[in-house]
Amino acid sequence: MRITKEPEERKTEIIDAAEELFLTKGYSKTTIIDILQKVGIAKGTFYYHFQSKEEVMDAIVMRFINKGVENAKVIASNPDLTAPEKMFQILMSPQPGTENKQQMVDQFHQVNNAEMHQKSLVETILKLTPILTAVIEQGIEEGVFKTSYPRETVEFLLVSSQFLFDEGIFQWQPAELMKKAAAFSSIMENVLEAEKGTFSYISELLGKMPEKEKEEEGD
Repeated sequence: MRITKEPEERKTEIIDAAEELFLTKGYSKTTIIDILQKVGIAKGTFYYHFQSKEEVMDAIVMRFINKGVENAKVIASNPDLTAPEKMFQILMSPQPGTENKQQMVDQFHQVNNAEMHQKSLVETILKLTPILTAVIEQGIEEGVFKTSYPRETVEFLLVSSQFLFDEGIFQWQPAELMKKAAAFSSIMENVLEAEKGTFSYISELLGKMPEKEKEEEGD
């Protein structure tokens, strides 16, 4: 007897199954048939929710992005945190599903997923911009930041950081990445007229992976 489920529940099942398959088999090697068999549904049910495998991947990407955005919203709405503390926590706190997200991002780096990769960067920037703009405006009220263009400043910083520090676009050497992270921290302090050292943690954030790689090379 076939079990009937609500559309959203079934859609979530498809996304969950596809995510697991993409992580274990790889995006390019996973077929729609694989997804159908894992969920136990007919082809028509799949196409009721998605037009293609690419659309499923798009839904997975948006779910990762939305989880990160919701986490940022919680931090930004905390009345007990100063603006610099909020920026620190938004940038440094572990994101839900970080490990799976990184594995999924690796799938974007395939040439045939370039468009999807670009879309994920754009969506991240669009969704985080209003949240970080509010944090910058709080910092202006607190007297720790100063800019006449809070939203535009956030947009420039997000676009440059999302693009420059994306491993799928540039393959910086550890030393290069650390230098750029230090430069980016300095640029943020300058454009926001913040106290020197306010954003030094960004070097730590962006330098974690290279430092790990250097340790492995030294073993």
